[in-house]
Amino acid sequence: MATTPLPRSHTEPDGSAVIRVLSYNIRSMRDDTTALARVIHACAPDLVLVQEAPRFFRWRKKLARLAAASGQTILSGGATAAGPALLCSMRATVERTEDVLLPLTPGLHRRGLATAVVRFGAARLGVVSCHLSLQKDERYTQSGLLLDRLAALGTPHALVGGDLNERPDGPTFTRLAADLQDCWATAPWGTEYTSTPADPHQRIDAIFATRGIEVLGCGVPYGHPGVTETDLRAATDHLPVLAALRVPAA
Repeated sequence: MATTPLPRSHTEPDGSAVIRVLSYNIRSMRDDTTALARVIHACAPDLVLVQEAPRFFRWRKKLARLAAASGQTILSGGATAAGPALLCSMRATVERTEDVLLPLTPGLHRRGLATAVVRFGAARLGVVSCHLSLQKDERYTQSGLLLDRLAALGTPHALVGGDLNERPDGPTFTRLAADLQDCWATAPWGTEYTSTPADPHQRIDAIFATRGIEVLGCGVPYGHPGVTETDLRAATDHLPVLAALRVPAA
């Protein structure tokens, strides 16, 4: 599907920053990592909110290779956050980062959050990458902890991106959308469904932003210059979500 390109990253005369944010479940880089890097690079993001980053043998080296190949640098996360990670372009100024492990439910997979506070010129922003539980009750509890953590970052503006493992009509998705802007619903662009690349039929990945951020467009970047359907199918088992956001100056 052809689509009008999102605005490029830039700083506006009033000090606000237009940034591109990509949220992407990369399935531990078990697929075509060259295609994965091409997709990320073509989207030209300022921030990449990763889910299922490598977590085991030489995980830092694998994530560093992906960052270098896609024009990014590692910000935080990976195995230390149980999978979520953050990458950023050189445009970002990093204030602080923190990897957070969420409470472990016996018999279920450990979950965590990769968090950071960054600045783009005069715009200051809290960022969280998440991958919520497959189990409904645990997922809902995690969404509350996620909102608490977002508020604790203490920034005037913030965003969350991740694999929610739930559709928009579910209780966890609804809870997040009540407190934050669901960027696709606010300014739909590209296409909606993120799972699976071979048969897109559901939206379980999303980017959310606090109310003061202007959403300029958000969706799966089908038709975006340099992003091919072949690469999207080969890169991983999810489709990425790309958003352009205008963050006011602090």
